[in-house]
Amino acid sequence: MTDGRLEGRRALITGAADGIGLGIARRFAAEGAHVVMADFDHEKAVAEARALTDAGHSVEAVFVDVTDKVAVASMMSKAAPVDILVNNAYRGSGVARIEKKSDEDFLSALGMNLWGVKWAMEAALPHMKAQGWGRVINMGSLNGVNAHMGSADYNASKEALRAYTRTAAREWAPYGICCNVICPAAWSASSRRMAEMQPDMIGQINAANPMGRLGDPEADIAGVALFLASEDCRYVTGNTIYADGGGHINGVAWAPAFED
Repeated sequence: MTDGRLEGRRALITGAADGIGLGIARRFAAEGAHVVMADFDHEKAVAEARALTDAGHSVEAVFVDVTDKVAVASMMSKAAPVDILVNNAYRGSGVARIEKKSDEDFLSALGMNLWGVKWAMEAALPHMKAQGWGRVINMGSLNGVNAHMGSADYNASKEALRAYTRTAAREWAPYGICCNVICPAAWSASSRRMAEMQPDMIGQINAANPMGRLGDPEADIAGVALFLASEDCRYVTGNTIYADGGGHINGVAWAPAFED
């Protein structure tokens, strides 16, 4: 059941062609928002947007490479005005020990998870500030919070994103703009890739999770994003919400199998 909680709002979601981004796009569209689905896989984004449009929702797709400042600016101009911004795009560099992660790995992670978010947020600010209302939802990661092994570049970039989001929340609060982070644990393109590369790890993750499973992007994560995007979030900002079945409570006991 939906209640039209985002009626009249324009929402831009990056990484929206699959996984968590797609789950959020479906929920936001069902709640009445005009949804702009941005993704590097433009063909898939167009197909998913068409399916939602055929179902009676207001949805469009745009291309973006969030590591490219020009591409982000183009995305923002096509999506404008943006009332709700969800920064969800993700691309990893594989599992390896810290000393085997290159400078390029770290720069790539920062480009994806910090710079791309920064460019999008700053482009969205003028409209949000002018209307005295805005919602920014950035996807953090339990990898950084729990210091998962094998992904130091990703971990560091996601923790940088959290710090940036909290600072924006502090500075933009007087304008009625709420900025929050979700740390999700759900099936996505990245978790499917991890399951393929290290199948035993998913079993370990599920066993360590109090609820015993990874979440569903639409059923378990999108509702949290909906709250953070809605009027109900008017007094909530600078927070990190763990939508992870309780997986953050005791951290993680598993470790990847390294090739030393």
